Amino acid sequence: MKLLLAGIVLILIVEANADWYNFFAEALYGARDMARAYTDMVEANYKESDKYFHARGNADAAQRGEGGKWAAEVISNVREWVQERTGHGAEDSAADQKANEHGRNGGDPNDYRPPGLPEKY
Repeated sequence: MKLLLAGIVLILIVEANADWYNFFAEALYGARDMARAYTDMVEANYKESDKYFHARGNADAAQRGEGGKWAAEVISNVREWVQERTGHGAEDSAADQKANEHGRNGGDPNDYRPPGLPEKY
């Protein structure tokens, strides 16, 4: 009986702390979502669409869970840091970060969708 009770307690403890295991998978899939948004942006090559793709990549990644949200934040911050260091304007970077946070916090990426962007995206 003690062994059965100990087994049940162990299962409950493992289940309660199993989220750490999912974090890594969520982060990997979130990074993939961010990469897909970037490749779609490059493929679309559509004027004034980068904020939409920033918001979409962050939104898709964040929907994966905490790991995806974390990956989106890290990738977005690194990308903006690199762009600032390579001569892109601080105003553009701030606008990109606003779109990133909008998507990451559950906002609709279509708020940034430019008119005429093909429905494929």
